[in-house]
Amino acid sequence: MNSISKKYVITSVLFVGWFVSYLDRFLINMALPFIGKEFHMDEVGLGMMLSVFFMGYAIIQLPGGWLSDKIGSRKMMIFSLVMFTIFTALTGLAWSIVSLFVIRFFFGIFEGSFPTASFKAVSEYFPKSERARVQSVLLATNPLSLAIAPIVAAPLIIWVGWRGMFIVMSVFGIIASILYVLKIKPLSGPKGNVSCEDEADKKSLKELLRDSNIWKISVINFGVNILIWGFLSWLPSYMLKVQKLDLLHAGILSSLPGFAGIAGMLIGGWLLDKWFENREKYLLVASVSIAAVCLFVMISTSALPIVVACQIVMAFCVKLAFIALWTLPLKMIDSSNMGSASGIINLGSQLAGVVSPAVMGYLIVAYSGSYNGAFGFLIGCAVVSVAVSMTLRSNKRITADRIGKCNDLDEKRLTT
Repeated sequence: MNSISKKYVITSVLFVGWFVSYLDRFLINMALPFIGKEFHMDEVGLGMMLSVFFMGYAIIQLPGGWLSDKIGSRKMMIFSLVMFTIFTALTGLAWSIVSLFVIRFFFGIFEGSFPTASFKAVSEYFPKSERARVQSVLLATNPLSLAIAPIVAAPLIIWVGWRGMFIVMSVFGIIASILYVLKIKPLSGPKGNVSCEDEADKKSLKELLRDSNIWKISVINFGVNILIWGFLSWLPSYMLKVQKLDLLHAGILSSLPGFAGIAGMLIGGWLLDKWFENREKYLLVASVSIAAVCLFVMISTSALPIVVACQIVMAFCVKLAFIALWTLPLKMIDSSNMGSASGIINLGSQLAGVVSPAVMGYLIVAYSGSYNGAFGFLIGCAVVSVAVSMTLRSNKRITADRIGKCNDLDEKRLTT
C-alpha cells in the first residue's frame, strides 16, 4: 500500500471513530423527554444529567492529552473506543437517577480521552501542510452525527424504547474498535512527520501552560461550544414543547441543522485554504456574530419556518467557527505537544458542555418554560467569544516567529 492509500485509510478510520463518538453523545438529546418522564426529572435535573457527562469529559482533557503524548495515540484511541462503547450500552441499563448520573459521568471520562488522542494521531501521521484539511474532514462528523442521530434515534425509541436505542447503537462502537485495531498500525521509526517547523515549535508542558494564545483559543472554544451544546442539547425538547411538534417531525427538523453544519464545516475548510489563510480569526468573528443574530431572531418570533431557517443558518455558522478555531492550533503546535495542547484547548469545549445544558435548564424553568432567557445566555457567550477572538495574535506573526526559529536551528546544525 503506497503512502497516499495509507493516508486515505487512516483518515477513513479516524472519521469512523469521530462519527461514533459524536453519535453516541447526541443520542441522549432525543431521549431527554422520555428519561425525564420515567425518572420524574424536570429541565433542571435533565440539564444536570447532561452536564455531568461533560464534567467527566472536561476532567480527562489534560491527563488524557498527557497520556496520549506518553503512550501514543493508537493505544489511547482504542482504549477510549472500547470503554465508551460499554458505557453507551450501560446508559440503556440505568436503574435509578443516581446510576444514570454515575454512568454518564464515566461515559464522559472515557469518551473524553478520544479527541486529544486523535488530534495527536493527525499530527503524527500527516505533515503540517495536510493537517488542517484532514482535521476539517474529521470534525465534519460533528454535524453529520447531529443530522443522523435524530433520524436514527426517533424510530428506535418508538420501536424499542430509549433504553433499547442505546443498547442497539453500541454496536457501532464495537465495529469502530475492531477497525482501529486492524487498520491503525503503530508508528515505526521516527514518530510522525517531524519537520524543521515541528522542532522549532516544540515546547515543554510548562511552556504550553504559559502560552496565552492557547488559553485564548480555549476560552473561545468555551464560548463557541456554549452555543453548540446549549443549542443542540435542548433543540429536540424545544421543537417538541415550544413548537408543539410530534416526535418524528421534531426528529426530522432537528436533523436539518446537522446537514447545514456539514456544509459549514466543508465550506469552512475551503475558505480557510483559499481566502482566510493567516486570517482565521476574522472568519471566526464573522461566523459567531451571525450565529448570535440568528438566536436573537429566534427569540423574537414563533413562526416555525423562520425558526427553522435561523437554526440552519446558525448551525452553518457555528461550524465555520469551529473549523476556523481548530485550524489555529494545527498550524501553531508541534506534533509531540499536540496531545497536551489539544487537551488544554478542548478543556474549554467540555467546560462549556458542563455549564451550558445545566444553566439553560435552570433558565427554562426560571422563565416558566420559555426559552428566551436560555437563548439570551447563549448570545452573551457569543459576544465574549468574539471579543477574545479579536485579541488573538495574527497567524502571520506566528509563522514569522516559526521561520525565525527554523533558521536558528539550521544555523546550529551547520556549526556543529
